Amino acid sequence: MKAERLHELADAYGADLRRWPASERAFAESLIAADPSLKAVLDQAAALDALLDAAPRPVPSAALTARILAAAPRAKSRLGKAIWYLGAGWAAAACAGVVAGVGLTTHLTADARADAVLYQSSLTSVDDTELLG
Repeated sequence: MKAERLHELADAYGADLRRWPASERAFAESLIAADPSLKAVLDQAAALDALLDAAPRPVPSAALTARILAAAPRAKSRLGKAIWYLGAGWAAAACAGVVAGVGLTTHLTADARADAVLYQSSLTSVDDTELLG
């Protein structure tokens, strides 16, 4: 089972253990240290790596590149949606300001009226006592 796993990892990541995930690298190193004959698995992977590195890199034609770009889905613009959300946010803030202003003004007006009534009544009572006295 362990040798099969080493074969799978060598097929997937190649012979260079630096390309392997750290946990798998430690597994491979310990397995090869325990059974040096398994080093042949990495030698086979190295031969395949060398063949793949020697192969010419394919260069796509301009026509293929144009077809792929034409077939690619277009990115939807999110600017319109962002502007809508921004406008809605500003409108909500403005409404909240109006509501708070009306509520605060109504409360202050009622308090000012009560103070004015009390002030007027205190002046009237002082005038009455001076007149009586």
